[in-house]
Amino acid sequence: MKPLSLFNRILILIATLTIIPAYFTPLWQISLWAPQYPEGLNMKIWIDHLSGNVDQINGVNHYIGMRHIGDEMFPEFGFLTYVIGGLIAMGLAAFVIGRRWSLYGFFALIALFGMGVLADMYRWGYQYGHNLDPKAAIKVEGMSYQPPLIGYKELLNFLAFSGPDTGSWILIGGACLLILAIVRDKMEKSIPLTK
Repeated sequence: MKPLSLFNRILILIATLTIIPAYFTPLWQISLWAPQYPEGLNMKIWIDHLSGNVDQINGVNHYIGMRHIGDEMFPEFGFLTYVIGGLIAMGLAAFVIGRRWSLYGFFALIALFGMGVLADMYRWGYQYGHNLDPKAAIKVEGMSYQPPLIGYKELLNFLAFSGPDTGSWILIGGACLLILAIVRDKMEKSIPLTK
């Protein structure tokens, strides 16, 4: 099997390096705005902990019967550092191997990781927004409080936003570099771009 061009291997290496900031930057954010919180409340989800206005959000959510948010409700924090480390190792291996299958395999792992994170975020949001305390002070018949997976949603008098934060945008940039490498590889199969 024909090896990848040096340019495509460098793209793999750069894409791999974009995974490293996941250890040092927030990956996801959830924000809430309401008349009583015009400046907004923000929660950031990192690779192994939460930060931001978590206590204030818990105070608001208590009235509608939502569970207390804390690091302990995210078992992913216990193993996500190893998963990210594994992705970095696979990316470095793909760079060293320099074959088409290693590029496509690495991209498939990144894509599966991204889909897994989105599915997990949806599952968490669904359980968090639907499993309410029946003894809550405020009850609205038929109302659930599932935050949006991505984008904006009105929840009572709150506007909620959920979406990628710095770390995820960097990871998405890395995935785009892998897509560029795949497109270049397909073009090189028909028209050689490099000697």
